[in-house]
Amino acid sequence: MSVRPNIAAMSGYVPGEQPQAGKFIKLNTNENPYPPSPKVTQAIQSALEGGLIKYPDPVATSFRNRAAEVYGVEPDWILCGNGSDDVLTILTRAFVSEGQLLRLPYPSYILYRTLAEIQGAKYEEVRFAEDWSLPDTFIVPKGNLKLAFLPCPNSPSGTVLSPERVLRIAERLPCPLVVDEAYADFADQNCTELVKRNKKIMVSRTLSKSYGLAGLRFGFLIAQPEMIEQFLKVKDSYNCDALSIAGATAAIDDQDWLQENRSKVLATRQRMSGDLEQLGFSVVPSQANFVWCTHTERPVQPIYEELKKNRVLIRYMNYADWGDGLRISVGTDEQVDACIGLLKSM
Repeated sequence: MSVRPNIAAMSGYVPGEQPQAGKFIKLNTNENPYPPSPKVTQAIQSALEGGLIKYPDPVATSFRNRAAEVYGVEPDWILCGNGSDDVLTILTRAFVSEGQLLRLPYPSYILYRTLAEIQGAKYEEVRFAEDWSLPDTFIVPKGNLKLAFLPCPNSPSGTVLSPERVLRIAERLPCPLVVDEAYADFADQNCTELVKRNKKIMVSRTLSKSYGLAGLRFGFLIAQPEMIEQFLKVKDSYNCDALSIAGATAAIDDQDWLQENRSKVLATRQRMSGDLEQLGFSVVPSQANFVWCTHTERPVQPIYEELKKNRVLIRYMNYADWGDGLRISVGTDEQVDACIGLLKSM
């Protein structure tokens, strides 16, 4: 037996390290270092007490209703998924056929190219400028271009494009534009209002980062209703389970918790960036819950390896034709202090 040739040929997406044994300080996968809202635990417990013998709501109505209030749209503008990766998969399956083209910036989220490879599609990477601005080649039309991904904030850089720039990009692209806002709750601006202004713009979000629910697996898309109607045909019948729907609904309902958590992460991000710069690192100004840095005098891979030996995990990333660097998630003040202390000793 053999799988499809494109599956056999691809290497597959490799997530960040998730050690299953021992105690590590994890600053490598951009998880929120703080527990989620207490309302989440209460909601999941109530769902458990209600029993799990029935199938969950296939469209997560309770979450759609509350998220619609938060973002100023109607519930039929919301599509829910098993994390935002599920949402990105649905969009790729819906828009891009075998042999057609998906466009993405580079360096950015590596999963985008994996989704194209699974589909048997092609992908085109448009290189960021050295200052992480996006060149106009990103909007050049091509006949078989069917979808474009634009992470904002971007990973690994934490940089953003202004909503005005994103709107201009969408207006000139010959295909839909997915604005991946996995980290947007940590940014000064976001693009959710653009969805109302241009039906080609769709915004994906996740509860993994800013709501502290990476282990729950819940994400969503904001798009115009005629598009959501089509995506509902593509998603798995029950792609969100009853516990994740209950927890996600409670999380997005607690906007006071979100703002308090955001303030803590941003304060630590600012302090961590300053400490890294004092140690000779070049740090890109970040709008996410991580920073991207290189060192002016030392190779960074040995730094990553030495930290790992001391049970501190950060992310070493090496991009072909671009270079390497370290992506360091914003942890608690204590976690960041431990990381900085080790770096000083090195």
